[in-house]
Amino acid sequence: MKELFGVCSDGQEAWLYTISCDGITAQVSDLGATLVKLFVPAKDGTVADVVLGFDNPDDYIRCGAFFGAVVGRNANRVRNGAFTLNGKKYQLDQNDNGVHNLHSGFNPYKNRIWQVESHTSHSITFLLNSPDGDQGFPGNAVIRATYTLEDGGVLRLVYDAVCDQDTVFNMTNHTYFNLAGHDHPEKSVHQHLCIPGSFFTPDDALSIPTGELRNVEGTPFDFRVAKPISADIGEDYDALNLQGGYDHNFAAAAPVCAILSDPESGRVMEVSTDCPGIQFYCGNFLNGEIGKGGVSYCYRGGVALETDYFPDAVNHPEWKQPFVKANEPYHSETTYTFK
Repeated sequence: MKELFGVCSDGQEAWLYTISCDGITAQVSDLGATLVKLFVPAKDGTVADVVLGFDNPDDYIRCGAFFGAVVGRNANRVRNGAFTLNGKKYQLDQNDNGVHNLHSGFNPYKNRIWQVESHTSHSITFLLNSPDGDQGFPGNAVIRATYTLEDGGVLRLVYDAVCDQDTVFNMTNHTYFNLAGHDHPEKSVHQHLCIPGSFFTPDDALSIPTGELRNVEGTPFDFRVAKPISADIGEDYDALNLQGGYDHNFAAAAPVCAILSDPESGRVMEVSTDCPGIQFYCGNFLNGEIGKGGVSYCYRGGVALETDYFPDAVNHPEWKQPFVKANEPYHSETTYTFK
């Protein structure tokens, strides 16, 4: 099903597309290839929309929270907005505190209309052309993002891309989940989280990784056994104090890199990925944005679990790199399995 989402202030139409399978329904928009709604049943069969978002496209463009958006070419942060590839320095937009690059820069993919390449009852593929020099990145890139609902409560998100020059591809999705329902933001920090990974990347005061991979053992970042997100969030600990809560990358364990659950509804979401990292962000910068149905998304009112390369990996050769050779395919998959 296809329906008009709204007309953007620049006159472009944004559309909503519905896909369904095995009791789960998603609505995604060609604006930003954005996951707008995701209806998931609870243990008692009650269905709720479990992702934060807005009722009209202009709010998605206006808001910097990246609700539901596909992010690229490079997710997360780059120190000083610059990296060197094949001996050449590339300067990206410095859109984060006027110094660093965040989610690739100005005019992010979330604010662009993607082409719908295919749409079935359970799957949709969006396509975006990103020209050479776009946000400072080299090469003409063709990028696809495919959402597919599968039997067993699986939402699969697949990224495919190719570029005519060596470039960076580090795609992610920035959905904020609240398994209690998006309309209960006060319950988000009471969700239980398990992250099996044993290491995380501490950041400096501007959220740029220091280069350390710190063991989670004995720290508030130990989520190897599931616990409420609120359990240790108020601890006096350097990595929490600098970021005002959790907003850090963890080494992604295989096959499941995160498990989020809501104790009241019984909803459980397992996250699996082929990426080396997963960014856990607990909504420290949410500040009463008025979302779907007039709901005010309060401080820490949603949880993002962004699968990706480590932040600023382009400037840390000791980490797995997101560089892709010219004309070689980039492919990455993340699955969200609801139980």
